[in-house]
Formats: sequence, structure tokens, C-alpha cells
Amino acid sequence: MIALFKKYYYGDIPDDNSGGSSKPLPTGGDLEGAWPLWEVFIRSKQGLDHKHAGSLHAADAQMAIENARDVYTRRNEGISIWVVESKYIHASNPDDAESFYEPATDKIYRHPTFYSLPDELKHM
Repeated sequence: MIALFKKYYYGDIPDDNSGGSSKPLPTGGDLEGAWPLWEVFIRSKQGLDHKHAGSLHAADAQMAIENARDVYTRRNEGISIWVVESKYIHASNPDDAESFYEPATDKIYRHPTFYSLPDELKHM
């Protein structure tokens, strides 16, 4: 009988490339460049919205969620975790805030005071 799979134990280093990538694992400060940066958002038990909790490095989304759980919800602070790879987050430039948000101020129809409500309508 020919063995198709070689049995490894925890801590064993395979002598061939059957155990995964032949690329050496990064060490020390090189680890940050190897794994992407993930932004972590946690929804607390009392809140309805997710709030930014911090950042971490992880190999993939599943690892990022598990690491975020271990790091940011150790005392049962959250009920939901979102992770987003940092490279997919785009933000406006704070220096352009005046020109970026200014056009909204001249459109009064966007404010609830612009509309008159019928007397029959309560609790609005």
C-alpha cells in the first residue's frame, strides 16, 4: 500500500514543498508588509451603528474577523463585527470640506422645515 499523504505533527517542518508555499515567512517588521491592513468596526449592544474600533493586519477576511473578535471584543462589548480591507476605503479630503459641502446649504428643500404637514398627521 502506498501512502498518498505524509502525516505531520504540530511544529513539524516539511522537508519538501508539500506543506505550502516555498516562500519564507516574514519576520519582525516585515510582517506588516506581508498581510493587508484591515479596519475594524464594532456594533455595541446598546448601539444601532457600527463604530470604528481600530486596525489590524490579517491574511484574509476570516482571520481579520477572528482577530478583531479576540482584540476588540474581549469583554463582550460587541454583537457584530465588520472588517474592511483598508485599500477599499476612500475618503474626502478635509481641505476641500468648504467647497465639497457648501452646495447643500442653498437647497432649503432638503430641510424638514421647508414642508408643511397636514393637521391630521401626528408624531412626525
